[in-house]
Amino acid sequence: MRLSIIIPAYNESKRIEKTLLSVHEYLSKQDYEYEILVVNDGSKDNTAEVVKNLESQVRGLKLIDNKENHGKGWAVKQGMLQAKGEARLFMDADNSTTVDQVAGFLPFFGEGFDIVIGSRRIKGSDIAVHQPWFRDFLGGAFRLIVHILVPLGVTDSQAGFKVFSAKATEAIFPRQTIFRWAFDVEILAIARKMKFKIKEAPIKWVNDTESKVKLSGMIKMLFEVIQVRLNLWGGKYK
Repeated sequence: MRLSIIIPAYNESKRIEKTLLSVHEYLSKQDYEYEILVVNDGSKDNTAEVVKNLESQVRGLKLIDNKENHGKGWAVKQGMLQAKGEARLFMDADNSTTVDQVAGFLPFFGEGFDIVIGSRRIKGSDIAVHQPWFRDFLGGAFRLIVHILVPLGVTDSQAGFKVFSAKATEAIFPRQTIFRWAFDVEILAIARKMKFKIKEAPIKWVNDTESKVKLSGMIKMLFEVIQVRLNLWGGKYK
């Protein structure tokens, strides 16, 4: 088996080195082949330079360096489709869910699942550092809206730790049209429409205290979820 790790990054120069060294430390001890793709989403800092400087130290590391910002979903799509792994994981640059947790995900592919997503809402999950109450409230409201407009059959669509088989990746991501706030909802909606088998697995998650998601972002997410609903009605994902 070959595992691909995709890490979208925007202005992550202060954190990306620590995350990549952590990923390298874990993967270098495994008995399978792997690659690590960092997709720089038009960072205004020296994220790309930091990653480039680590290529000689971190085996399998590759930088995809976009000069313009297109959104996290764009970076994820680009990385997932350029990856070569039989299993392809995208994770956050802040390391809020550490790469070693993928060990609990991979066996599900042998059970016939096509996609395994990390969840903070099911039994066995561990939220080590919680979000402020207001963000928790907004997150709950968002989950309710998604459940009403685009039922996904999962409890947590937004955790940034998801593994796709190569087959699922190559069927789903070329159909992706949303690249910022609600791209997770869209790719899971496409997966469900195409009848891929999705498994939720518990994760340990540490809240990123530097996260910039605010009420305005949640409003934008709402409009993008509505767009997913319209796309489904319009047959855009055929």
